[in-house]
Amino acid sequence: MEAPKNEQFRDSISTINKEGKRSWVFPKKPSGKFYKYRSYVSYFLLAFLLLAPFIKINGNQFLLFNVLERRFNIFSFPFWPQDFHLLVISMITGVVFVILFTVVFGRLFCGWICPQTIFMEMVFRKIEYWIDGDRGKQIRLNKQPWNAEKIKKRLLKWFIFFVISFIIANVFLAYLIGGDTVISYITGNPLDNVRTLISLIIFTSVFYFVFAWFREQVCIIACPYGRLQGVLLDNKTINVAYDYKRGERDLGRSKFKKNEDRAALGKGDCIDCKQCVVVCPTGIDIRNGTQLECVNCTACIDECDHIMESINLPKGLIRYASEENIAEKKPFHFSARMKGYSAVLLILIGILVGMLFLRNNVEATILRLPGQLYQHKENNIISNVYTFKVINKTTKDIDNVSYKILSHKGEIKLVSNHNFKVPKQGLAEGTLFIEINASVLKDDNIDIEIGVFSGDKLIETTTTNFLGPRSYR
Repeated sequence: MEAPKNEQFRDSISTINKEGKRSWVFPKKPSGKFYKYRSYVSYFLLAFLLLAPFIKINGNQFLLFNVLERRFNIFSFPFWPQDFHLLVISMITGVVFVILFTVVFGRLFCGWICPQTIFMEMVFRKIEYWIDGDRGKQIRLNKQPWNAEKIKKRLLKWFIFFVISFIIANVFLAYLIGGDTVISYITGNPLDNVRTLISLIIFTSVFYFVFAWFREQVCIIACPYGRLQGVLLDNKTINVAYDYKRGERDLGRSKFKKNEDRAALGKGDCIDCKQCVVVCPTGIDIRNGTQLECVNCTACIDECDHIMESINLPKGLIRYASEENIAEKKPFHFSARMKGYSAVLLILIGILVGMLFLRNNVEATILRLPGQLYQHKENNIISNVYTFKVINKTTKDIDNVSYKILSHKGEIKLVSNHNFKVPKQGLAEGTLFIEINASVLKDDNIDIEIGVFSGDKLIETTTTNFLGPRSYR
């Protein structure tokens, strides 16, 4: 049984036709108040995205996600594998924030902040408007045979798309391996780093495929965040919404007639011009209600406001509103669900801030060498062999590093026989012996506290276990 006409959108997506083939979207060039604001936000985020891996604060790259070497910089603060718990808490906090943001504002992130949308709508789509023209010209160009004009425009557009994809790939790589490393590769001989060059070609191909062909399908099919809408949105969530109460009234939509009092006649304010449909980058009809494909880009709001203004009707037929606001005219308020998410988020932020303040700039580990027993030396001295590692998370070298036992009388001897240096954002490791007189041992396996010193300054403490003979309990 065929679904009612206004319900067909629930059983199909806008970019697939009845034959199951791709239905290409040719959106009209948007304009208006929200589009202008969104452009400002997009240009700021584009600048941030392109510059962040090349900005340094105190010698640290502003953002770095080097998974292979397990090095991360977040807002110039370096994180090591030893800080994994901080990354976990940060990610959980981020997930809760996204959930709360979606519960309150719907898919606002997708339309205003998402890199996919920003690059697609503010970079690639604008180049397409410049080369191919607006919606009508794009449709005609798509239908016309491959003549000289079409070949020229297609090759120019594809070439520019590829160049921009290549730039994006370099920036993406800079987030993974470091801005300085990418610059050195660019200025050097590409054949000296074939593996990196192959990675760059793969990234470029992926970005080109996404922005030149896959496009809005990323938001509709591939993006997992879009799927969250079904479980996170409710009738109190603020979305880009069509005011069906005002738009339909008693008699529904109808074409515009000059000097007609539509409210008095019971006609809805929607004149069925379909401009909200042709301007939509995902090809949906917002008048059907909240849909999976809607990315809250506000293009339909601007277009509808322009139409309402031209026919002397109040703006806001399509606007940011909740279902509850449209159906019952209730103002927005924080629901119990929103308050619950907010409380969890505040607790997580508090925990994260506290852990960041307690985080040490220097971390030391001393581990007894596996499989090695203690040695009984002259003068009743018990000796154990250890490996040590000192990590320096700061941007300055730590010189003249040494170890001292704090909890017991004893001596630490480095294999190198001299103090060492820990480089900035680096580590030093080696082998040492801990020697303690057997008379002070109260058990065959005791914990000892060891201090790490830079000169005479204590910079870190750590503990390790010391193995002795059972006869000295």
